[in-house]
Amino acid sequence: MPYIAGPEGALLPLPRRFAPGPGGPGAVGVVDARFADASSARLVRAVERLNDRLGRRNGEAGLKMALEISCAIPCPEHPQLGQPEAYQLNVTDQGARLVAETEWGVLHGLETLFQLATAPGGLGCVAVDDAPRFPWRGLLLDVARHYLGMDALLRTLDAMAQVKLNVLHLHLTDDQAFRFPSERFPELASPRHYSRRELAELINHAADRGIRVVPEIDVPGHTTCWLVARPDWGTGVTTATRRFGVHEACLDPTSEAVYAALAELLGEVAEVFPDRHLHLGGDEVHPAWWSASDRVQTFMSERGMTGLDDMQAHFNSRVARTVSGLGKRPMGWDEVVHDDLPDDVVVQSWRGATARDRALGSGHDCVVSSGYYLDLFYPADVHYRFDPQAPESELVGLEDALLDDPRFEHVAEGMRWTEHWREPAGAAGAAPGSVLGAEACLWGELVTEELLDVRLWSRLPALAERFWSPRSVRDLGSLYQRLGSCFEQLAAGSGVDVRAASRALMARAGADEDVVELLELLEPVKWYGRLLGEEALAARIAGTEMPQARPYDADTPLDRVVDALFPESLPARRVARLCQRHFEGDTGAVAGILDCALAWQDLGPRPDCPADVAPALELLCRVGEAVVDVLEGCMAPSAALSLLETAARPQGEYLIAVVPPLRSWLAGLGG
Repeated sequence: MPYIAGPEGALLPLPRRFAPGPGGPGAVGVVDARFADASSARLVRAVERLNDRLGRRNGEAGLKMALEISCAIPCPEHPQLGQPEAYQLNVTDQGARLVAETEWGVLHGLETLFQLATAPGGLGCVAVDDAPRFPWRGLLLDVARHYLGMDALLRTLDAMAQVKLNVLHLHLTDDQAFRFPSERFPELASPRHYSRRELAELINHAADRGIRVVPEIDVPGHTTCWLVARPDWGTGVTTATRRFGVHEACLDPTSEAVYAALAELLGEVAEVFPDRHLHLGGDEVHPAWWSASDRVQTFMSERGMTGLDDMQAHFNSRVARTVSGLGKRPMGWDEVVHDDLPDDVVVQSWRGATARDRALGSGHDCVVSSGYYLDLFYPADVHYRFDPQAPESELVGLEDALLDDPRFEHVAEGMRWTEHWREPAGAAGAAPGSVLGAEACLWGELVTEELLDVRLWSRLPALAERFWSPRSVRDLGSLYQRLGSCFEQLAAGSGVDVRAASRALMARAGADEDVVELLELLEPVKWYGRLLGEEALAARIAGTEMPQARPYDADTPLDRVVDALFPESLPARRVARLCQRHFEGDTGAVAGILDCALAWQDLGPRPDCPADVAPALELLCRVGEAVVDVLEGCMAPSAALSLLETAARPQGEYLIAVVPPLRSWLAGLGG
């Protein structure tokens, strides 16, 4: 669908069909809703929220508009996978009519109405016929590495509803913490954990917005904190940990006591969370403990198991059957795929493009997360290009293309390390699985509650569109134009003001207001560059791992400028566009490039700037000087390119985001 200026510019995600017309009600401050068919307390509350947001956005001067809502089927208390979500919205000079089969469709239609009502010029006449492409459109939040309070989670649900995401996946347990309030095993819970009352509030808040909440209890690995409290459940000895990375601690897969305890624990989880799906993790199981255990080795030998993969498959199958017996559908990360895995297990693929097809070929339904890891500090355009249903060859091509993308030059060798994940699809199962949808993941090593909005919402709307809209919606220029409107809508509708949050965090980090615009030309280093650090990154490239060398753990303060930055510099995109326009023959673009370079040149030394960011700003100043000299004829492009090769390398944990487009531009000038 091509980008159309006007009211469509306020929509994200784009609907499958959209037909604007002349005229319209204009600035709407409140809707006068009438229910033609089924109504419910949930829909009444949704209309009240819409009116509250419209009032804040358009003020008392806004008009009252008649809204007829026709909902055919009242819905159960909590949404479940696969329920109809389509809606039709028609706005005329006389008012609006919203038609949907279910309450979930009505909720989506009300969000579209809010977006249209925030368009410049007010609400115009329009006909929208819309439905999601995928029934699973999710977000994983890791609340184990860093605790996220209820206010942050509730605000996130409000923003998710605005962009039509419908699954919140809570990663409740990991090596560092256990956030679930087990009554049967209270010794497992970390000091900061959620109460049952809080989880009930979260689930009900989500259901009011058409969002499912899926819990994850990660086993048999990522269980260090479990085994500190219950060493009898393991085969080795461990201590409490605050470090990140894969840990050796694992549950004992031969112990009937462990399986009995898991049955009780998962029964509690099933009681608290009404969603049909229950995630069991199954990722990154370290082989050390099981390899060293005589009990595990004897168990494997007696049953003809040829490797630890068979041992994990035995464990996974036992626990999956327990979950199925609770009336739930088990899920696991793609490491769980094995010939012995029960067919009803949903696989969440994360280890590259081929993991999805291994799961599908083995007969498992799949939720795709490869390409959607928001903790890697990738720009939105990178995530947006990965389609959950694209052919494997296309996805592999996109992965390979990142290695040649100048924005990832500094971590390309590390990214090659992931190529060992590529494996052909296994033998086909009884029937191929289906792609249920996709899920963005924000792992929490470098995310605290106060950083959440910046880290998440600077790019998540792009993925929400990829999960909702037709595959033909692919125009990056359109996406980035609409992303700005989306930021404003999120601020008005959910309190998620991503721009204000970033600038407030910069001020907290010691950045003066007059330098903020220049700081916004910087980005954090990509992939796992920050999390691993230089030493561990080099070790990983060499085929070893040095977790003790990592610069961060769960107690490291995250209060520097690098933590406040958008993962992607939007001002740098504008510089890139100026460079592109110059090559397209726009003579005025050179003046724009010169104005930018003069601003960087005038930056000069900043003794009052935070010390860790000063080298990057000083180098940005030199880049500005070089660009000015080239444009004034005082320096050859080749000489400037030499400087930019240096500037392309990380300055500590910072990248100068304008360097890649400027290098291409200078090369095109004859550098």
